[in-house]
Amino acid sequence: MSNYRMDRAHWAKLTFYEQMGNIGSEVGRAINARKTGKEQRVQSAIERALDLFSATAEVNLTDAPNRVREVLRARDEFLRLFYDNTFESDADKIEAYFMNFACLARAGR
Repeated sequence: MSNYRMDRAHWAKLTFYEQMGNIGSEVGRAINARKTGKEQRVQSAIERALDLFSATAEVNLTDAPNRVREVLRARDEFLRLFYDNTFESDADKIEAYFMNFACLARAGR
């Protein structure tokens, strides 16, 4: 297990779309690693993604509780991919969901 933790103060400066887009990068890394059979990379990407999900929930907790619900639901769906045997049917859907945030973040610049 990694000891890395996202700097919450820095993370709080990003927009919600940027936060979710960055989570999507780790989600994509985990998915690609699973597709290529690189289990150590899968676990590392999952750990990083979970830290980003937690950071996003923490920094949005007081100002945007609806966003926190969405983040936690997205985290649950992400974990379901790897631990409930839904990878084959849902991996592309999860990636597409996060890609929308990346596009919104990019459009907001």
